[in-house]
Amino acid sequence: MKSDKFKVIAFDADDTLWDCQGHFEEVEQHLYSLIAPYCENPKQELFNTESANMEDLGYGCKAFSISIIETALRVAGNDVSATQLKELLAHCKQLLHLPATPLPGVVETLEKIDGYRKVVFTKGELQDQENKLKRSGLLKYFDDVEITSNKTQREFLDLCEHQQIHPSELLMVGNSLKSDIAPALAIGAWAIHIPFHITWQLEHFEDIDHERLIKIEHFSEILKYI
Repeated sequence: MKSDKFKVIAFDADDTLWDCQGHFEEVEQHLYSLIAPYCENPKQELFNTESANMEDLGYGCKAFSISIIETALRVAGNDVSATQLKELLAHCKQLLHLPATPLPGVVETLEKIDGYRKVVFTKGELQDQENKLKRSGLLKYFDDVEITSNKTQREFLDLCEHQQIHPSELLMVGNSLKSDIAPALAIGAWAIHIPFHITWQLEHFEDIDHERLIKIEHFSEILKYI
């Protein structure tokens, strides 16, 4: 990786800067225990609902919560009580206040990165993502924040246009091969992949090998390549 080639480092937020999916999985397990008596594969049932809702609802806590409640009602029907739904909804709403505590090495690494424009580039619901960034205490380390409803090649090209750089001058850092790495490489950018120990079903993606991709295990290893 030629560090003199890029000017902007874009960082994914959820499961790159802080733990997000772990909190979502707790809610998923709540749902699975509720609907398990009524279906063979609770996980697949939720996946089917989320996939069907993606075009209309997109990503984020609210979209996830709707899919959770919808799955419970569709699978369990009248057998799920108002009390059970109330408890499930309350668990979903807790996601709006997840702590967004920076993952190990994040703060120390961001403090040492100098000479590049640092941008948070994340997808999801605007208010929820803004609130998590504020709670994380990391906002002061970034020059800009871009929150989008999705991360495809189009959004990456828009990011480059907003930052007034050529795609080859962008380095994307993130945990998702599907949303962070593949589209960045496709437009000619550089990428660093930091896998998270949990991957959302809709983010599963085949492994990638590429000359402009570096794979690391810990956030602090970024400093070896810039």
